[in-house]
Amino acid sequence: MKLLRLASAAVAMAAAGLIAGTAQAAEDFKGVTVNVMTFVGPQIAEPLQRRAPEFEKLTGAKVNILTVPFSDLYQKLLTDWASGTNSVDAAVFAPQWMVDYTKGNFLEDLSGRIAKDAALKEGDVMPFFVDFSQKFNGKTYLVALDGDFQMVYYRTDILKALGKQPPKTWDDYLDIAKAANGKTFEGGDGKPVAGSCISKKRNAQAYWAIISIAGGYLQSKGTAQGAFFDPRTFKPLVNNDAFKAALNVLKESTSYGPPNEINLDVGDTRSAFISGHCALTLDWGDVGVLAIDPKQSKVIDKVGAVILPGSTKVLNRDTGKLVPCDKSTCPYAVDGVNHAPFAAFGGWSGGVNSKAKPKVKEAAYAFLSYMSQPAQSNVDVTIGATGFNPYRRSQFTDMAMWKKAGMSEPAANSYLGAIKSSLESPNMIIDLRIPQNQRYEQVVLDTAVARFLAGELDADATMKAIQSGWDEITEDLNKDTQLRAYKASIGAK
Repeated sequence: MKLLRLASAAVAMAAAGLIAGTAQAAEDFKGVTVNVMTFVGPQIAEPLQRRAPEFEKLTGAKVNILTVPFSDLYQKLLTDWASGTNSVDAAVFAPQWMVDYTKGNFLEDLSGRIAKDAALKEGDVMPFFVDFSQKFNGKTYLVALDGDFQMVYYRTDILKALGKQPPKTWDDYLDIAKAANGKTFEGGDGKPVAGSCISKKRNAQAYWAIISIAGGYLQSKGTAQGAFFDPRTFKPLVNNDAFKAALNVLKESTSYGPPNEINLDVGDTRSAFISGHCALTLDWGDVGVLAIDPKQSKVIDKVGAVILPGSTKVLNRDTGKLVPCDKSTCPYAVDGVNHAPFAAFGGWSGGVNSKAKPKVKEAAYAFLSYMSQPAQSNVDVTIGATGFNPYRRSQFTDMAMWKKAGMSEPAANSYLGAIKSSLESPNMIIDLRIPQNQRYEQVVLDTAVARFLAGELDADATMKAIQSGWDEITEDLNKDTQLRAYKASIGAK
């Protein structure tokens, strides 16, 4: 054990770019305190809080993990750094926000440190996450800690009992949800299950669900076609028959959901699913790992995962109407179904405050590197409580780590297969990565969809509210500038 700790210390020091033998390793950051902010969790905060004492033993640096509600995280960081308060030395946040934080020169350029960091094994990080979660304008500002795609999970035993196949389309999803809802199944606790569990809480992390559903209707010709705006005109793609269809799917799913679903956060729906009370759920990779936790899960080896369901009809952007999939309209369709997997959020990543003191910067980077290094991350992605999902090549190829975590081979193949299918899709949707994307999504989109689900707005009024809200932001920021940023983010010419 002592040798292992010494080896880990050497790795941590190498990651920090420091010259340190094992004898001095624990003294390198002695007296240094690093304040790292993230959201309250428990996911994401949990691994940071758990590993901070380990890091202190190895390096001498004391790492304080500061947590705030997700709805406040973007603004808290922006206010702290823009005001010059600089009480936050590093943060773990949504990589899309890097666009705004780099504009104010708030983030340290980590390109040089990462290039010299052998222990980080940057080449092991999947290319998408290197590009989306770490880089902006050719520089590396963040360290990837997580990989995020939304997908659908289903109860294999319930589908078997119903004689149903995993959903390929959103119509399939609703059909299964309706068939399962309110029924009891053999092997359960005798309580009726909900057909579908989808987090829909306002001011939380629910607003990505509408894009996950809408994507298959909106984008069919590859990533560069875009799913948020038309890259030809920057017209929002939120007021048409495709987006209306998605709103209707989301609304109908509530009919088959648990009580008070519109006020449930992701933690609530995850708990409902792994306790055996849901037939289907839409979520990130967390569910696949939570489902094998023997302390919580009642559905071990009863869970399958699939790429986001799609549609057999897609948007004609000139008319705003849905048209059937064919070789021209849906060149990437599988069995006539257009899938558009959504890299929702992209994956939690860590950055360093450029105004922090030099020694604090070094310690902050060393901590983020330590968290991301395979020795730590290849364990953390197999623990459901962390909120960290696979983002390294080794995490998709090393089946031993999943077996050690208690995941059966069929479950691992299903879980990792759904993520890999999403990553490899030429029709992947990249989350919005333009200036003030947080206002477009977390403010305007979230508010309008929440009001729709609460019955305050109908579908037409919801779409109008989103479009007018997005247009207002665009007008404030300059349409041409936003269009250029959007086209660059999705690779459109």
